[in-house]
Amino acid sequence: MEHVTQPDQATQDDVGPAILRILLLEDSDLDTELLGAVLDDLGRPYTIDRVMTAPDFTAAAASCGHHLILADYVLPTFDGLSALAIARTHCPGTPFVFVSGTLGEDVAVEALKRGATDYVTKQRLDRLPRTILRALAEARAHAERERAVQDLRDLNATLEARVKTRTSDLAAANAELHRQIAERERVEEALRQAQRLEAVGQLTSGVAHDFNNLLTVISGNIEFLERAIPDERSQRRLQMMRGAADRGARLTAQLLAFSRRQRLEPTPVELNQTVSSMRDLLQSSIGGAVRIEMTLQSDLWSALVDATQIELVILNLAINARDAMAVGGCLTIETANVTLTRTPAHAEEPVPGEYVMLAVSDTGTGIAPEVLARVFEPFFTTKAVDKGSGLGLAQVYGFVKQSGGGVRIDTRVGEGTSVRIYLPRAEATSPVREAFRPVIDCAEQRRAGDRPVVLVVDDDSAVREITTSILSENGYRIREAGSGLAALSALESDACVDLIILDFAMPGMNGAEAACQIRLRWPHLPVMFVTGYADTAALMQAGEVGAERIVQKPFQRGELARKATAILAEASVGPAGLRLVVGQRHTA
Repeated sequence: MEHVTQPDQATQDDVGPAILRILLLEDSDLDTELLGAVLDDLGRPYTIDRVMTAPDFTAAAASCGHHLILADYVLPTFDGLSALAIARTHCPGTPFVFVSGTLGEDVAVEALKRGATDYVTKQRLDRLPRTILRALAEARAHAERERAVQDLRDLNATLEARVKTRTSDLAAANAELHRQIAERERVEEALRQAQRLEAVGQLTSGVAHDFNNLLTVISGNIEFLERAIPDERSQRRLQMMRGAADRGARLTAQLLAFSRRQRLEPTPVELNQTVSSMRDLLQSSIGGAVRIEMTLQSDLWSALVDATQIELVILNLAINARDAMAVGGCLTIETANVTLTRTPAHAEEPVPGEYVMLAVSDTGTGIAPEVLARVFEPFFTTKAVDKGSGLGLAQVYGFVKQSGGGVRIDTRVGEGTSVRIYLPRAEATSPVREAFRPVIDCAEQRRAGDRPVVLVVDDDSAVREITTSILSENGYRIREAGSGLAALSALESDACVDLIILDFAMPGMNGAEAACQIRLRWPHLPVMFVTGYADTAALMQAGEVGAERIVQKPFQRGELARKATAILAEASVGPAGLRLVVGQRHTA
């Protein structure tokens, strides 16, 4: 049954749907007509779906397609409370109003307890429109509250998920921040360590250079006195003095190794052969209480290092390992090809690249963390006063870094230590080019039998005197200059010299810079360096880096004269002993 009237707009907005769908449970046709007449007073369109049996009511309630349920309390085969139970099961949000002529007060109260929205007696049907409007309003308010509660639940669930996501993001950001802080602290510590070692290295190299100049004067004068004093007792004393000077020279060599100012001659070296050939020397050096084991990789790359210095490094590390094993143990030497990709954590460690790795490991006492932080500092030692100078690992550090590699120490207190040095892999070398440069013809200015002329350049007058005295005794004519600029000025006046001997470290223009200028202006003139330390890169720029063109201070007996003679012998000599205008061979 459907009845449509023109609705009041305000009422419609307040109570809900435009067409009110009513489910009516009523067996009386007359009562149904009466209800229809009363519902016309609602002032809004409505439809009525009438049912009289329990199955029909159940099906209609299960569809949940109605806005309101009106039900009689007493039916022939069905009762209102059963209908209420069915409605609350299938459509609990739909308002349920009893309309009955036999509904007593007790029954009405029971119905309300079970979920009925309201009740109206058939004797007071005039109350029905207001009851329906109130029931629809309450239902609408209840539905809105339910939606609000559900929205709140959804919001809480979403908020919990958002909080969880945000918490996870913050935790990840916090972990990344901690990682960055730790990385920054590691880099800053590595930088501080590198700066500290560099500062100590610069100070050490300066001290070693000045000390070598002093030793050069002492050793040179000892050599002159040995030839001048025949007394046996005095000779013994001079030998003691020479021995002390030699020990001083070895000490400065270790200092120069740490400061990376030593002269190296890197060549491709087969480390497996080097290590194997040193077994007997190592065993005799560390004693029979220590067992030596070697693990050598069969296809080991060649290492680009100074062959002599690497032997000293191995021996040094072996002796350190022996001292860490007071009651004997095992010394293991290992070689391997390694490719590093990790950024170095400390200044002494190697940068990424391909290396030949040499490891010397022991089963000794290990190194405590506070000691490990200082092991590469010169003169730092935990040994007794007469047991070590503290230069061993400093020398290893300087040699490896100057060679282009790095060193890493793995240690555990009470278990042992492994020192790994990483040496650059030797690559194929480029072919040597030969070129010929013209020389100046000085033959017209010379007479047959004239002695070769050597220009000695050194800012230290005492060292210069020793150098010129040695050369004069070996038959050379001497010209002197106290600086690089003075040498260039002297050559501008007279470039007819046979050999130039340059001190490397001089104020103003050092020996390497002076050599570069000499080669530009007088390319035929051979140059030899004497040095308390040698900056290899600068010497390479000067174009003279071979072992026969460098003499280390303090001079070894006969070395200066021997190398000067060898250099002069390379020049072409005519029948009268004079230099010819043929050309000076230059390798690049």
